[in-house]
Amino acid sequence: MTTWMRETVLIDGIWQQRKQISTVYDPATEEVVGSAAVATVDDVDAAVRAARAAGIEWGRTDATTRADLLDAIHAQLLADRAQLVAATVAEVGAPVTVAEEAHVDLAIEIIASFARISREEPLHSVIGNSTILRRPAGVIGAITPWNYPLYQLAAKVGAALAAGCTAVVKPAELTPLSTYLFCDAMLAAGLPAGVVNLVPGPGSLVGSAIVEHPGVDVVSFTGSTPVGRQVARVAGEQLKRACLELGGKSASVVLDDADLEAAVTGSVDAAMLNSGQTCSAWTRLIVPRSRYAEAVDIAASHADTLIVGDPRDRATQLGPVISGRQRASIVEAVEDALHRGARLAAGGTATIAERGHFLRPTVLADVDRGDPIAREEIFGPVLVVLPHDGDEDAIAAANDSEYGLAGAVWSADRERSLAVAGRMDTGQVDINGAAFNPLAPFGGWKKSGLGRELGLVGIEEFTEITSVQL
Repeated sequence: MTTWMRETVLIDGIWQQRKQISTVYDPATEEVVGSAAVATVDDVDAAVRAARAAGIEWGRTDATTRADLLDAIHAQLLADRAQLVAATVAEVGAPVTVAEEAHVDLAIEIIASFARISREEPLHSVIGNSTILRRPAGVIGAITPWNYPLYQLAAKVGAALAAGCTAVVKPAELTPLSTYLFCDAMLAAGLPAGVVNLVPGPGSLVGSAIVEHPGVDVVSFTGSTPVGRQVARVAGEQLKRACLELGGKSASVVLDDADLEAAVTGSVDAAMLNSGQTCSAWTRLIVPRSRYAEAVDIAASHADTLIVGDPRDRATQLGPVISGRQRASIVEAVEDALHRGARLAAGGTATIAERGHFLRPTVLADVDRGDPIAREEIFGPVLVVLPHDGDEDAIAAANDSEYGLAGAVWSADRERSLAVAGRMDTGQVDINGAAFNPLAPFGGWKKSGLGRELGLVGIEEFTEITSVQL
């Protein structure tokens, strides 16, 4: 098994050795697969100072120069693809096919998209006698999660570079390996010293130091809603912006004219992607009451066909969840729901392997809309099926949540599905399983966060506006 032992921080273009390290474990085998440095508060300060100094020159570059660098990074990431996939499988536990498509290839595509936008979409505009200038916001503090470490890094750093900003990056402690490889690729592509700096370590120390540092102009954080609140509180005190991509409990709404088989199986697949560790996962399946029993049966049958196992086997569809702690949290949530009267239609919490943090894809039925399992983010392979009594009730059920990150509508009628989607209080809605669009803004309503990532809007999050009247 390949291991990645990285015990350095990247500050001002130089890899610097650190004595304190953290260990990275494979969630499927529980074996050591790598290590990372644990940065200090002083490292954060040095990284921010390096980013501010580098930003003087980088912020003055034109869109073509930025696009050229992003193209070079894209080419290097393509060359490093096999290594990036292997590291993602090792640290996240994502099945190799999921690691390829949803983690690595999507991240590479996002970098390419920011290069194209830099060339084709001017940040400046004209309104009447005013020229609206969008200028780099400065230093971006990019704090990424463990569930999609490479994708989130590309979304944050790619947008920062396109906007003319510099960055200080802190990956999740559980999954720092792909971030090291990404930084290697940026340096190989010619990244100027100090434009992106890497300071791994715990969120309570390193993440807090980034958020609190007065030299950080914008914080871009992806993670849990409770931590997001803390980030927002500190940012608010300093009157700095925070772009927060937080939790979700997204609804997949099936209308009575939909292809039930396609809608239910598609929703199950979306709920279970990355072992259910996807903030935008459709974890509530809302179906017509008249077809509820049929929908539960379809969901359960399909979930039972999904292959759970070795993430390095190309036949595997679900790998482990990230850690023993995460598995225990999911098990507790499911068992508590069963004790309250939920019906187990598929899956369950039984141990299925001697090693590794594996769980079967689980489908729960006969759950009240107000039950915690139908309202709280479980962040595991758990789908709840709920009935609705028509379009109005389906919309009400979908919006009966503290979250609003994503969602789906299934219907044979395009206008009807658009009407329902337009009334869902959420940041993104897919109709009939439409493909993910990395150019479209991504982000949430309510407790799912603030701001947007991806596309031109994602770049604009990292700019400040000056209106010039002529």
